[in-house]
Amino acid sequence: MSRKAPKSKKRPVKKKKVEEVIEEEEEFEEEKASALSPSSLIQLLFRPKVLIFLAVIASGLFFFQKLKSYIPDLSQREEYQIETKNLSLIPAPPHYVPIDIVDQVMAQNQLPDQLSLLDKNLVQTIAEAFQKHPWVQNVVSVRKTNNIEVEVLFRKPAAMVEIKQSLYPVDSEGVLLPPEDFSVSDARRYPVITGIRSIPEGPAGASWGDLTVTGAAQLAEALGPHWKELDIVSIEAPSRTSAELSLDDLIYRLITTGGSQIVWGRSPKSQRRGELRVDQKIGKLEKYYRDYGGFDRPHGPYEIDIRHWQEISRRPLKQQSRHRSLIRR
Repeated sequence: MSRKAPKSKKRPVKKKKVEEVIEEEEEFEEEKASALSPSSLIQLLFRPKVLIFLAVIASGLFFFQKLKSYIPDLSQREEYQIETKNLSLIPAPPHYVPIDIVDQVMAQNQLPDQLSLLDKNLVQTIAEAFQKHPWVQNVVSVRKTNNIEVEVLFRKPAAMVEIKQSLYPVDSEGVLLPPEDFSVSDARRYPVITGIRSIPEGPAGASWGDLTVTGAAQLAEALGPHWKELDIVSIEAPSRTSAELSLDDLIYRLITTGGSQIVWGRSPKSQRRGELRVDQKIGKLEKYYRDYGGFDRPHGPYEIDIRHWQEISRRPLKQQSRHRSLIRR
């Protein structure tokens, strides 16, 4: 016969231990609260070791303030001063940038004639001052040695925008450059953009604010090395019939010295599929010029379309371009 397993007996819960733990926690909380009471804190502060520690700190602060009054201000010492006119620009400004650009930066930002090399804000102050100048595209770095070296990326003129008998210089992104920094002879070095009907939205150093100008400036930069040898006078910008037009919607023309019009096409940065590359178009222009001895021969002026992949089409123009540029070469 199988024996029945004895039934396990349930052990009684030890309530006594649980009650003891609760009592200990309550006592700890009471001790903690009493330790943070005002009377306990006063007793703690008036202990000898605490009083001595506080006295040492107070004495140190007092003597440190006294000592500072006897330490010479090295930031005003002559060996730590630098004249702002002696700042080093890296690389040296190109020929088209005003030779007194450092003086202009200092004057525009009302900086003193001398700066201290020990000034902790010196690097930031110099960088911000140069970044505000319209000729400066970007401040790469400012370094302090025994002098101050400022590495700057300058904007480069790409074209002159002709508006109402006046010329406005812009860089390849359509940023307006200071017109007063260009003489008439300087202006002759750059392509001219005609047909612009807008005016700059801001001062020198700000974008013109017109995509038509931006696209023409990009084209002027691409044509810069070939401008004079191809006898091109200006870039004729198209009319913007809508504010929603993009660069891909704008077709530019090149005007030659003899009045021929070369249908160039879209801006060099256009993403339109099927558009020839800049080097392909320039190659077509150079070949045409060699083959015919110019764009206006033999019985020009012509309208010459170079947008096709293979051939170049042309047709005679009955009259020269209605718009004449201020600058002739």
